[in-house]
Amino acid sequence: MVRIRTACATLALVGAMVGVAAVPAGAQSTASATTCPTGWGSLAKTGADATVAPLTNVRTGRHTCFDRMVVDVPGAGTGVGYRVQYVDRLYQDGSGRQIAVAGGAVIEVRVTAPAYDPETGAATYPGRVARPLPGVDLTGYRTFRDTRFAGSFEGETQLGLGVRARLPFRVQQLDDRVVVDVAHSWNATG
Repeated sequence: MVRIRTACATLALVGAMVGVAAVPAGAQSTASATTCPTGWGSLAKTGADATVAPLTNVRTGRHTCFDRMVVDVPGAGTGVGYRVQYVDRLYQDGSGRQIAVAGGAVIEVRVTAPAYDPETGAATYPGRVARPLPGVDLTGYRTFRDTRFAGSFEGETQLGLGVRARLPFRVQQLDDRVVVDVAHSWNATG
C-alpha cells in the first residue's frame, strides 16, 4: 500500500513538472502585458467652460497604465473648464507666492470652479494653501509624487500635482468633474 502511494505521488510530481516545462519561457509575462493608450502628449490642455458650482473634493486613483486625479464639482454638468500644463514652478494666483511641489516635474491643474460658495464665501473644499490635498494618499503610486492646494481666486481653483517625470497626460471633462490621467511611461505597455 505504501509503494502504491509513493508511486502515485511520484507520477503526480513528474506530471506537474512536465506541464510546467511545456509552457514556453516568457509566455506568462506576455499574456499579462497590457496595451496602454498612447498619443496623449505633454503639452497644455484646456477646456473653455466655466461654472459657479463649487468644487467639493479632489481624489486620486491608480490604474494599470496611468495615475488619475479627479476634481469633483457637483452640479456643474459638463460646464467645468480647465487648464492643465507642466510648469517649472507653481505660483499662487493673486499673491505670486511660490508653492513647493515635490517630484521630477510639476503639473498645474486649474479648474474654473471656486473652492467656496459664491453666495456666502464659505469654503466648500478643506484645502489649505501650500499643504497636501486633504484625504489624498499617494503611497504606492507609480507616477504621482505630491499634491498641493494653491488656492481659489476669482472663481478659479489652482492645484499642484508633482509627478515622477514629464510624462504624457490627458484631461477629460465629464459630468460634474474634471479627470487628469498621467501615464506611467511614454511607451504603450503597462
